[in-house]
Amino acid sequence: MITERTGLPLSIGISAANTHDSQGLEPLVRGIPPIRSRRGPRRRRPAKLHGDKGYDYDRLRAWLRSRNITPRIARRVIESSQRLGRHRWTVERTVAWLSGCRRPHRRHERKAEHFLAFAGIAAALICYRRLTT
Repeated sequence: MITERTGLPLSIGISAANTHDSQGLEPLVRGIPPIRSRRGPRRRRPAKLHGDKGYDYDRLRAWLRSRNITPRIARRVIESSQRLGRHRWTVERTVAWLSGCRRPHRRHERKAEHFLAFAGIAAALICYRRLTT
């Protein structure tokens, strides 16, 4: 899941349990819809992307830079994990909001397409609730 700064889900995806999170980053970034702004043209992609140490790969950093996205990804051996909590809590909170919806939380569906559809509906409900209050 990719969220914006306040925790609204921008892109959501599912994968098999035995795949690494870094393999799902490119489809998620491609799935981000155009961002509506008050003035000027619509932005097609975010300006920067924060990630934890699981996304620390040179190919991902180069791919993000080729799309004009500044990667803010913690280095595996160099940086400590203490600073990750500054931005990671918004994603963790959004995942907790998704777990509050019963159907995606229990995984009733056998087909991945159905599960992804219900997760998208739950994300739309989260956006609706956040934007109406």
